[in-house]
Amino acid sequence: MYKLTLSNVTKTFSDLTALDAVDLTVEPGQRVALLGHNGAGKSTLMKIILGLISADSGMVDVLGFEPGSGSARARVAYLPENAAFHPALTGLEQLRLFLRLRGEPVDQAGPLLERVGLGDAAGRRIGTYSKGMRQRVGLAQALIGHPKLLVLDEPTSGLDPVSRRDFYATLDRLAGEGAGILLSSHALTEVEARTDKIVILSKGKVVADDTLSGLRRASALPTHIQIAARPGAADEVAQRLKAGRHNGVMVDLVCTPETKLSRLGEVAALGALIDDFDVIPPSLDDIYNYFSRRDGQ
Repeated sequence: MYKLTLSNVTKTFSDLTALDAVDLTVEPGQRVALLGHNGAGKSTLMKIILGLISADSGMVDVLGFEPGSGSARARVAYLPENAAFHPALTGLEQLRLFLRLRGEPVDQAGPLLERVGLGDAAGRRIGTYSKGMRQRVGLAQALIGHPKLLVLDEPTSGLDPVSRRDFYATLDRLAGEGAGILLSSHALTEVEARTDKIVILSKGKVVADDTLSGLRRASALPTHIQIAARPGAADEVAQRLKAGRHNGVMVDLVCTPETKLSRLGEVAALGALIDDFDVIPPSLDDIYNYFSRRDGQ
C-alpha cells in the first residue's frame, strides 16, 4: 500500500523560507495531526501535497504518484477550513454535481449526506445551512470515490461538540479502512486523543514528529499527581511527600518522567491517609508550547 512521503522539501517565497528541509510521512490508516502557529508553513505544505504549488527542492510522493497528477487527484481528498458551496443548491443537488464531476454514480449523494448527519437536511438549500452544516457537506464531498488520503485543514471549524464527535468517528472509520489522514488543527484538546502521530511545524521546520507518548518522553515535561487526602490528613501527606497544597484537602506532587513510578509508590504507601489520586501527564498544549518555542523557534 502506498503512503504520503515528503523528503527534504523546501519552499521559499522571495526572502521568506516557508518550508525548510521538511520530512513527513503518512502511512495507510494513520491519523497525523499537523500543528503549528499561523505562518508556520502548514498551508504551504498542504498546497504542495495537493499539487497546487511546487516545492523548490526535495521529493514529494503522493501514494506513488506526482502531486497534482490525475492519478494523485483521484486518490486524494481535500477539505478546506471554510468550505463554500452554491447557496441556491440543496445539499443533495450539490453532492450530485460533485459526483458527476468525479464520474461517480449520483445515487451515492443521499448515502453520503446520511453518513455525515445531513440526511434530514438534504432537500434544503445550502444557503439556509449553518457553518457547521456546510462543513459537513464539505466532508461528504471529500468522501467521494473512497479516497486513500484525506488532507483536512481545520475541518471541525464551526462544528458543535456532537458534530465534532461524529466527525472524528467518521475519520476513525476511514482510517480503519486504510485511508491516511493529515489533519491541520488549532484545537489541540480534540486531536490529542484522536490521532496516531503529531507533527509540529515552527517557522517552516519540523520541530517534532512522534506519537504523543513519544513526545512526552522527548520533552521530559513534569507529570502532576493530584492527591485527595483524608479529612485532616492533608498536612501530613504534603509533608511526607514534600509536596505542595491546594484547595484545602488536595496535595499536588510534581515529578519528572524518571521519578514518576517511584513517586507513585510513595503515594500508594500512604494507604489510609488518602482517598484517591489522579495522574495528570503533560497535555498536548504543554508539549506544543515546549517544541514550538524550543531553541528560539
